[in-house]
Amino acid sequence: MAKYSEKFKLMLVREYQTGKLGYKLLAEKYGMKDSTPIKRWVKIYEKFGTEGLMSKNHKETYSTQFKLDILRYMERTGSSEMDTALHFGITNHSTIGPWKKAYLEGGAEALDKRKGRPPMSDKAKKKKSKKPLEEKEMTYEQKLERENELLRLEVEYLKKLRAFQMDPEGYLEKHKQRYHSNSKKPSN
Repeated sequence: MAKYSEKFKLMLVREYQTGKLGYKLLAEKYGMKDSTPIKRWVKIYEKFGTEGLMSKNHKETYSTQFKLDILRYMERTGSSEMDTALHFGITNHSTIGPWKKAYLEGGAEALDKRKGRPPMSDKAKKKKSKKPLEEKEMTYEQKLERENELLRLEVEYLKKLRAFQMDPEGYLEKHKQRYHSNSKKPSN
């Protein structure tokens, strides 16, 4: 489906309203395959004005009861999705189709299902935000023990780095034997 600018839609609606060309001739004039979008734009413009033709950046959410009211209205009156959408103030009639399908497949409960990922529960949010060792919860003694452990690891790393820099081949040969003996362990 081609995306048309608001300016283009408004231009076609106004040209149609001058009465010189009908829907089909306008569609041909502007290289459109079908005149249906033009009919829809004219109806939307007549009901909502220029703002109805503007594309919305956010998706509106509708209550389950509102969706049921719309579907019942369609069933009772035999109105099309387009006419029903205009009657209820919805500028995009294609939102009604999925509601109808969901209702036919799963009843009213299916209309309540949200699309996408469900929101996180409070418990999950708290779990996600916690860090394993938060410093504000550590005692002074625990902080010192942690710092000592990090310093020991740093010293050990620097010793190995110095040994490698002094004799890279000897260091690799010495540690090669250790790695080979670990990798030759029999597997069960």
